[in-house]
Amino acid sequence: MAHIQIFGVEGLPEIESGADLAAMIHAAAITQGDPLADGDVVIVTSKIVSKAEGRGIELADVEASPFATTWAEKWEKDPRLVEVVLRESKRVIRQIGPVLITETHHGFCCANSGVDQSSSGAEGRVLVLPEDPDATCRAHRARFAELGVDVAVIMSDTFGRPWREGQTDIAIGIAGMQPLYSYIGQHDPHGHEFRVQELCIADELAAAGELVKGNTSRVPVAVIRGHEWVRDDTASLAPVLRDSEKDLFR
Repeated sequence: MAHIQIFGVEGLPEIESGADLAAMIHAAAITQGDPLADGDVVIVTSKIVSKAEGRGIELADVEASPFATTWAEKWEKDPRLVEVVLRESKRVIRQIGPVLITETHHGFCCANSGVDQSSSGAEGRVLVLPEDPDATCRAHRARFAELGVDVAVIMSDTFGRPWREGQTDIAIGIAGMQPLYSYIGQHDPHGHEFRVQELCIADELAAAGELVKGNTSRVPVAVIRGHEWVRDDTASLAPVLRDSEKDLFR
């Protein structure tokens, strides 16, 4: 691979429930002069997927539990927001000061169950993660195929990381290509055999896509062109999710 190209897809309107995201992305890419092509990897921010799938929750409609109320009062949080975080979690992993680290029903370990207040579409509304990111990516990949292009699809979200400050985008859903690339069993130029090296290509692509998106630019979609991937319609993000028995942080 000599080089790759990364560009954002601009011109998308505010996304509403029921939107045909794949068709909108396809049309916007044509309009800006960068039509999608076979072999592209389309990185879609989970926030616009949540909007399209009607995953917004009005805080005015949420009744906080006693636990959520008590904890929120202690840390000056909105108890209704805390309640949504708890509802979206399978369990609380860490509860340190005002931070809730949870495991979502999908198996993602993250802050506040991935519940998002920013750019939610309305004051007092929060967005929760899509119910089945892999299924959504498969549906978008199929829709792109109907529109005439064979692309892989990755859904991204912004997560923190153990050991390091700052956040980065990672993949939370995938379709068309496997998320991991294993070097295990291969040898380096000096004859050393790799025994544990396995790259999460999906996360690397998601993070690269963030370089042309950003939280305030209103560019929620990136396209990566030139990355060589092998078509696999059985792909899912499941192999990326580490079992808790092997996780040093749970």
